[in-house]
Amino acid sequence: MGIGEAFAREFARRGHNLVLVARSREILQALGEELQQKRGVKVEVCAENLCDTESPGRIYEFCRLKRVDVATLVNCAGISCAGDFAEIPQKKLEEIVMVNVMATARLTRMFLSDMVARKQGSIINIASLGGLQGVPGLGLYSATKSFVMTLSEALHEELKETGVKVIAVCPGFINTGFFKHSGHSAANLRLPISGTDVVVKAAIRGLRHNRIRIFPTLIDNILVFSQRLVTRSVVIRLAGYFAAVKD
Repeated sequence: MGIGEAFAREFARRGHNLVLVARSREILQALGEELQQKRGVKVEVCAENLCDTESPGRIYEFCRLKRVDVATLVNCAGISCAGDFAEIPQKKLEEIVMVNVMATARLTRMFLSDMVARKQGSIINIASLGGLQGVPGLGLYSATKSFVMTLSEALHEELKETGVKVIAVCPGFINTGFFKHSGHSAANLRLPISGTDVVVKAAIRGLRHNRIRIFPTLIDNILVFSQRLVTRSVVIRLAGYFAAVKD
């Protein structure tokens, strides 16, 4: 759903075959059948819960068994829990780190070797503006997105002679089910909410130009630039103000 579904629809529109991954097999199958009928592409469905530490390996083996050479990997699964870090349940903390950090790292590592061997491939990692600084009320989430950003930057440089591209897409607030599932009220936000199509278009454009970081909207770019003009403590307070988790 959300950004993942938007990527699937856009890539199918461009004629690319797909492997769809999410927890709900029924939802995946419905989307896959729709895209196959409407776009004439081949769609494989792999139902996995990325909270499970073994799921990245099963996803990779699924592709091997289906004889699928993954040309573009999109890591866009992400979860959060709004509120003070000290109040996050231990199980939820581990799930957030597993999905946002470990699953991203493991999937990237597994598929990367094949891409390097073929001397072509792309990895699109969905980070967040929240990864540029700690966000009060979203401290763990913003920390995991910092990981995604810095890993993507390092890989972008490491792989520049291999034919493989790695980029980090850093959107602001996006209209998905993310807020509902994390307990973060979207009604309190002090920044506009963008559609998922904005993220997808910016990601594909940024990939084409091989940019390291992609900020999808003008407001995103303004916020990033403005961080150069104030102290770090102000940046963090403003991030908390815009996210308005506690309001």
